[in-house]
Amino acid sequence: MPPVEIPDALRLMAWLSPGYPVGAYAYSHGLEWAVEAGDIRDEASLLDWLKDVCAHGSLRNDLIVSRHAHRAARAGHGDMLVELNDLALALAPSRELHLETSQQGRSFLDATLGAWPCAALSAAAMHLPGPVAYPVAVGTAAGAHGLAPGLTLAAYGLAFVQNLVSAALRAAPVGQAAGTRVVAALTPRLATLAAEAEFADLDALGAATLRLDLGSFRHETQYSRIFRS
Repeated sequence: MPPVEIPDALRLMAWLSPGYPVGAYAYSHGLEWAVEAGDIRDEASLLDWLKDVCAHGSLRNDLIVSRHAHRAARAGHGDMLVELNDLALALAPSRELHLETSQQGRSFLDATLGAWPCAALSAAAMHLPGPVAYPVAVGTAAGAHGLAPGLTLAAYGLAFVQNLVSAALRAAPVGQAAGTRVVAALTPRLATLAAEAEFADLDALGAATLRLDLGSFRHETQYSRIFRS
């Protein structure tokens, strides 16, 4: 029987699933501090917090950077991948958020090289031997494998939100039904963000979530915590 072509969506479901060995479950992206501070108290406040993280925070930047990494990997531009990775790591505003993106990115790239190898990905990975920002790792792998960029960005955004909702289920007084409603409410926004990021240049990078950024510093010394960020 000839080999079966794996659909892009199926591959992305595998790469961005909770079972992929990147350790995403260990990070809350500042959400645990927001619960401690009282900013997230219920379904409505969780939804408001995540709306800002998506539209004005790191997710929008991640999608833009991931798209450019996808393009660089497709074109075999290793120097551009190095520059993008340096930029993405520099955008992390705190030690914990830097660890969050670099640990997941390194783990993602190593796992994908081992389980989903291809010559283009091996060539690209040679330019990323150290810490790798998570969006750069995902964009590089997707580009090297020739996955559709728009679908990749939408899947990345959904996985990002689902992981934070999962963190909220463990850290905040929010149940599974409420979490599911939050994901459903954010999905159209994620599709719009992905569509915009697909054609955005690097000059569009920027964030305005200062309370989250400052909270990530305070989380480092938070008395009771279950997450690494």
